[in-house]
Amino acid sequence: MREQVAPKASLNRRRRARLGVAMTAETALARLAQRGVFVGTCSWTDPTLVDAGTFYPSREMTPANRLAYYAAQFPIVEVDATYYAPPAQRTSGLWVERTPPDFTFDVKAFRLLTQHPTPPRSLWKDLAASLPDDLRAKRNLYARDLPRELMQEAFERFVSALLPLHSAGKLGVILFQLPPYVVPSRGAYGYLSWAAERLADYRVAVEFRQERWMDEAHRESTLAFLEEHHLSYVCVDAPQGFRSSMPPVAAATAPLAEVRFHGRNADTWEAPGIGAAERFRYDYAPGELQEWVPRVKALADQAGRVHVLMNNCYADYGVKGARQLAMLLEQAW
Repeated sequence: MREQVAPKASLNRRRRARLGVAMTAETALARLAQRGVFVGTCSWTDPTLVDAGTFYPSREMTPANRLAYYAAQFPIVEVDATYYAPPAQRTSGLWVERTPPDFTFDVKAFRLLTQHPTPPRSLWKDLAASLPDDLRAKRNLYARDLPRELMQEAFERFVSALLPLHSAGKLGVILFQLPPYVVPSRGAYGYLSWAAERLADYRVAVEFRQERWMDEAHRESTLAFLEEHHLSYVCVDAPQGFRSSMPPVAAATAPLAEVRFHGRNADTWEAPGIGAAERFRYDYAPGELQEWVPRVKALADQAGRVHVLMNNCYADYGVKGARQLAMLLEQAW
């Protein structure tokens, strides 16, 4: 399954030019989706996108209307809010109702499940109330703090809330993003294996934020582990030179491949005390996006389906980048 090769060159761009066929971003996005390549952004609700006034027709649109408008432009979106608090089944049902039948949601796993620090108040209320006093008093909980049966319950509740999306065929992947302090180790592999079993009925994509997972000593074993457990490796474009940096490797380890664009702003990548929009504030140049065209095409050849998400969600940077990349991909196909 794993492959890191460039696809064959295409003459489609010259043929279209001779025929005088006009290409729009909307056309490119639709054609790519028909080929199994879904291009979108990692948010439709970011305040900086709404405030920019360059994507939505009105700043006063309701959340329901914003989602419907976004889904009319793009075939896929990533849900970030589910990382901070568990989703509700009713909310998943509303997402189904407000989007076209073929629309796809990638959903970020709740932070407790991915070994991130989790305030007790963000847990399900009854689950938080059942904790011993010493745990409930902590500022943050970690998966290692909790009994395995409670973690099992957390996984079950999380996926139960996604059932409306799953039943409607609109659930893409559950994004399992590990924190920078989780390194390749027996314990980390063990937890990932256990989590994969809990999520066996779903497509799961794993994103690493620690350079050792993909260094020369661990790359092959990392990719082999993901392939063995039917987990998708999340390819990333991100600033380089940090302990949390992943190289821009295009690798398919499951029938669905995923690419996330975090921008290349080295000044903010690991800066403390800033919000996500500011951290990923980066406006891609066309030449930078072009670097990923052969990689995405190779992933499509290997995996059959590819999700490409722009996480540079400051103002309209993500929307613009998704449209530009879709045009570049379609022109090169």
